[in-house]
Amino acid sequence: MDRIIFILECIGTVAFALSGAMVGLEKRMDLFGVGIMGLIAACGGGVVRDLFLGQFPPAMFTNPVYAFLAVSVSIIVFLPAIDRLLKKNGRVFDKLMLAADAVGLGVFTAVGVSAAIRAGYAGNIFFCVFLGTLTGVGGGVLRDVLAGQPPYIFVKDIYACASIGGALLCALLWGVLGKYPAVLLCCAAVTTIRLLAARYHWSLPKAAPREE
Repeated sequence: MDRIIFILECIGTVAFALSGAMVGLEKRMDLFGVGIMGLIAACGGGVVRDLFLGQFPPAMFTNPVYAFLAVSVSIIVFLPAIDRLLKKNGRVFDKLMLAADAVGLGVFTAVGVSAAIRAGYAGNIFFCVFLGTLTGVGGGVLRDVLAGQPPYIFVKDIYACASIGGALLCALLWGVLGKYPAVLLCCAAVTTIRLLAARYHWSLPKAAPREE
């Protein structure tokens, strides 16, 4: 296994598990619910990615370290001390949620592109970008659907577009700069764009409300 990619996957797993568990806390779920939310957010995008690549069973089941890591992070977040801290200061909750989601989005976008290229699709830029974006946003979409709230990609500041841009950058630079520079630049670009979009409220045009 590629050690750098594995480390990035672990970082992304921790970040998205944190965001999923925090949504579970916000919805007042029990320990099982918080654990499932963390697991789905962290591993859902990777499972869908592997299914598109025809990898059966998906990596989450053949290498359970990702599931174990996601559930462990969720249990830590559920601890009473952490729960009280997040309840006490809403700004801490919001900033932590944003940071975790941005890092997870960047990492998994890059990992998705890497998986497509390793599977032999380096010449198919469209598929590489699609798979990178799907891996990046998939877990968050599943998390939000289970939580009964509109997915981030439809209502928040620039989100899916950051993933698309980073995936395209990674796919184009892979053959020019090499694997690791392309992957790291993708992670940095997506995370930075997402954080700046939240800071300055960058967003795509929204449909105007209908007149009564």
